[in-house]
Amino acid sequence: MNWPDLLLAAFAGIVGGAMNGLAGGGSFFTLPVLIALGLPANIANATSNVALLPGAAASAWGFREELGPVAGLSVLLLATITFVAGLAGSLLLVLTPSDTFDIVIPWLLLFAFVVMIFGKRAADWLHARVTIGRPTLIGAQSLLGVYGGYFGGGVGLMTTAVYGLLANIQPRELFAIRTLMLAIANLAAAFVFIAFAMVWWWACLPMLAGSILGGWAGAAIGKRLSARAVRVWTLLVTAATTVIFFARAYG
Repeated sequence: MNWPDLLLAAFAGIVGGAMNGLAGGGSFFTLPVLIALGLPANIANATSNVALLPGAAASAWGFREELGPVAGLSVLLLATITFVAGLAGSLLLVLTPSDTFDIVIPWLLLFAFVVMIFGKRAADWLHARVTIGRPTLIGAQSLLGVYGGYFGGGVGLMTTAVYGLLANIQPRELFAIRTLMLAIANLAAAFVFIAFAMVWWWACLPMLAGSILGGWAGAAIGKRLSARAVRVWTLLVTAATTVIFFARAYG
């Protein structure tokens, strides 16, 4: 631990918090930085999750006026499902060896990228043929909560992709509910990660402080962006991070 490391962690928190406020994927920036600082992959993921929690909460507060139900499901129901599933996902991470987690990460990212690429066309095709009911959305939200608790990275992007596919909602319309679900999944996981001593606080605390500033700034900027700009930014972030983690795991 030294001042350059602390400053790098704080800077990563600012960028990660802003990314979560804009389109999700903040841990795509914070996770590589923490690994570069010497943290094992699973410890880095847990530390990143806790560090980005206040930033996600700040972003959710910034979008509070846009918050509303998704396809008839209330915010309270979605939040409850996400919290319970997030606890289950984070417990799964506790049981996952670091080497295994290194191999799993790139495939989770690739899945998120593919869903984002084909999300709009797939949603149009799907909704022209079938009606998506409440049980399907509840099941999808449960999986998103597990994913968020287990990995954290990209859960905002995955939420955008899944809601677009099942509820046919555009990314810009999802800022409020997506950032809230991200904060709740992070909160659930934080309880587990802290209880199992998986958080390295010397890196977490400066990153946490930076994420608050970044989360507030990301929400402010996000309100001014067009739907197209949000989609392009989301795809670029997801693609770049997927390539990096595939190279790290298999290069």
